[in-house]
Amino acid sequence: MITWPFSALRGLSAISVDYHIKICLYVHVQILSALRASAEETRLRILAICAHSELRVNELTQILGQSQPRVSRHLKLLCEAGLLVRSREGAWAFYRTPEEHSTSIGAELSRVLVDLLPSDDPELLRDMARLEQVEKERAAQAEAYFRANAAAWNQIRSLYVEESAVERRLLELGPRLIRHHVDLGTGTGRILEVFSSRSQRGVGIDLSREMLAVARANLSNARVAKHLSLRHGDLYSIPLPSHSADFVTLHLVLHYLSDPAAAIREAARLLEPGGTLIVVDFAPHELEFLREQHAHRRLGFSDDEILGWYRQAGLVPGKPEFLAGESLTVAIWPATARRRDA
Repeated sequence: MITWPFSALRGLSAISVDYHIKICLYVHVQILSALRASAEETRLRILAICAHSELRVNELTQILGQSQPRVSRHLKLLCEAGLLVRSREGAWAFYRTPEEHSTSIGAELSRVLVDLLPSDDPELLRDMARLEQVEKERAAQAEAYFRANAAAWNQIRSLYVEESAVERRLLELGPRLIRHHVDLGTGTGRILEVFSSRSQRGVGIDLSREMLAVARANLSNARVAKHLSLRHGDLYSIPLPSHSADFVTLHLVLHYLSDPAAAIREAARLLEPGGTLIVVDFAPHELEFLREQHAHRRLGFSDDEILGWYRQAGLVPGKPEFLAGESLTVAIWPATARRRDA
């Protein structure tokens, strides 16, 4: 429990003492509120489950074997106490324990409570088994989506260099240690997964709920979902604060967008000073069928376009790299956010 020794208040003015006492009391009230919210068997089970995976209400009802109104009431109390976080995804809402980097009272207490739960408890073991079944169902849905779209994706993949070669180069160009990685237009979540061993926290943003479902299944199967999360969002209005990320990626996304320059401005807004942006997309080409059959709005981008947008967004362009394939050339454009002292 957080304590505040009154000896620490010596030498402070009356106003400062009053302020510090109020802060101390506020902290203790928050702890008591969180403990009160967690003092129920089902809510402890929910904490244990959500520490392993991000889940919807109907998935939690399936695991817990309880009605939706009852589960929703438990979730509301846990969120109000800061023990869980809720994120919207269109008409859906997902729940999970706070991310590992969070230092809020609710986040720290949530981690302590989950760690104290006995791993051999029969009820918790049954919950974990049901959670595994839910994740298998997710994976099956993702596989069905892949099968339905595999022909189109494979046709495009055959035109450019192996994705493994692109990923290797990205790892060489990307930061060695990442505090907060944001992957815009995350799709299958693959770029989040590629950098997962280097990132303390990663967030994938996508407008397609179908693709987010695929990404959620992929990250869960890869066992890297613990410090990664997914959010439904528009790339022109990203639901994240300014200067909150030190690494942002846009991997094969810009050619789908009606206003690529606006997406780059939003990516630049997210970067903290000195942070890195990497855009991966196609160099200019003339494969018109990609526009007609695969919804590509742009047939690649020139250096002048991308580097011009970088400068307009206040970024410092790096040296572009090109990986030639059979019919398409993949271009990698790095950039850096200006440091404050510059």
